[in-house]
Amino acid sequence: MSKDKIHKADKQDLSLVVRAIGTDLEHTQVRMITSANADMLFHYWKVGHFILYLQKKEGWGSKVIDNLSKAIRSQYPDKKGYSTRNLIYMCQFAKAYSMEVLTEMGKVEELLNSPSVDNVLQLTNELNQFTQEPLAQIQATDIQGNIITQQPIAQLGEISEMLSAIYHSNISKIEDIFKQSAIVRTNWASHVILLNSKLPLGERFWYITQAVTNGWSSNVLQMQIETNLFARQITAKKVSNFSVRLPKPQSDLANYLMKDPYIFDMMGQTDKMAERDVERQLVSHITKYLLEMGSGFAFVAQQKHFEVGDSDFYADLILYNIQLHAYVVIELKATPFKPEYMGQFNFYINVVDDALRGEHNNNTIGLLLCNGGDKVVAQYALSGYDQPIGVSDYQLSKAIPENLKSALPTVEEVEEELSKIVDKNI
Repeated sequence: MSKDKIHKADKQDLSLVVRAIGTDLEHTQVRMITSANADMLFHYWKVGHFILYLQKKEGWGSKVIDNLSKAIRSQYPDKKGYSTRNLIYMCQFAKAYSMEVLTEMGKVEELLNSPSVDNVLQLTNELNQFTQEPLAQIQATDIQGNIITQQPIAQLGEISEMLSAIYHSNISKIEDIFKQSAIVRTNWASHVILLNSKLPLGERFWYITQAVTNGWSSNVLQMQIETNLFARQITAKKVSNFSVRLPKPQSDLANYLMKDPYIFDMMGQTDKMAERDVERQLVSHITKYLLEMGSGFAFVAQQKHFEVGDSDFYADLILYNIQLHAYVVIELKATPFKPEYMGQFNFYINVVDDALRGEHNNNTIGLLLCNGGDKVVAQYALSGYDQPIGVSDYQLSKAIPENLKSALPTVEEVEEELSKIVDKNI
């Protein structure tokens, strides 16, 4: 082998090693951040329990939180996060997630392994039963002694011992249960938003899992709560024929991912926007659009041209969903639903299914978005059509923040799925 070839091979090996080290470093940094977040949340949880204990001893009218905040900030002026307001949140955090609640969360979380509306409703109903006040569960223990006569800072060192006595278990077991729960997978800012929301435990837990799955920032989480995503995705009476046109579990997943209504962020919107205007806005703000569509959606085309016979046709929007392994055709109507919309839409789904779907893709799904309409009429109109179709309302708003982040599919994930299509030139 020539020296040039050896040198080239060495450079390639070096490049591979550098890339491997970089990838491992990135993964290590993520694990370090995740671990640090779990440690911080566990500390806040312990402090919250400590406050509950002191309040029970001194009465709810005491100024335990104010005194504790002043003492910590006085002795540790460089430590942030111990304001009276944040200590109150720590107290609420501990009350909201007792050991009993954390244990139950671990039991029901497996229901989300196969996401469906029925599974989520079962999960939320089971968790909503935990309405008892955690403070009442804290029994008098042999810690009582002279704990109140000590300075609050000195008492902080005894939080672990106190928790062990309260839950009749060693602190390492308590920590394991806490850090294996879903609540450590999101940050403190998101927990504060959830505590302020006053949502029941089951819905709060669902929002936590969604924030983790979709990579929501705290701003996006706030927006999803304000637009009542749980009601729009889980409890809404959806109109579709998925259950009869798609096999399980794809039908369950399609129904789970569907929302009603969809809420799209529009810049410079007017009361009467034509379909093309709405499309143009959605495509120009595609990240926000995909965020509202939900997990696993990727943009494929707008006004996709298809030549059928001697005629030209244009599909409004085409997406691809990695979880469903299927193309999704979106048709937008700026008017309320009309039964006559179904024939044309079914035709477009047939064309896209025939032109784009490869052997590794599931049946193409249609989603007709209308600006209002009668749900009963829409459900009747679906009968007789072979393609899987859902019909939803959509609303236009400016609710979505500019600085959002979401776990949209990566370019590599999209390319991997699309590479399986038989005819890439269509």
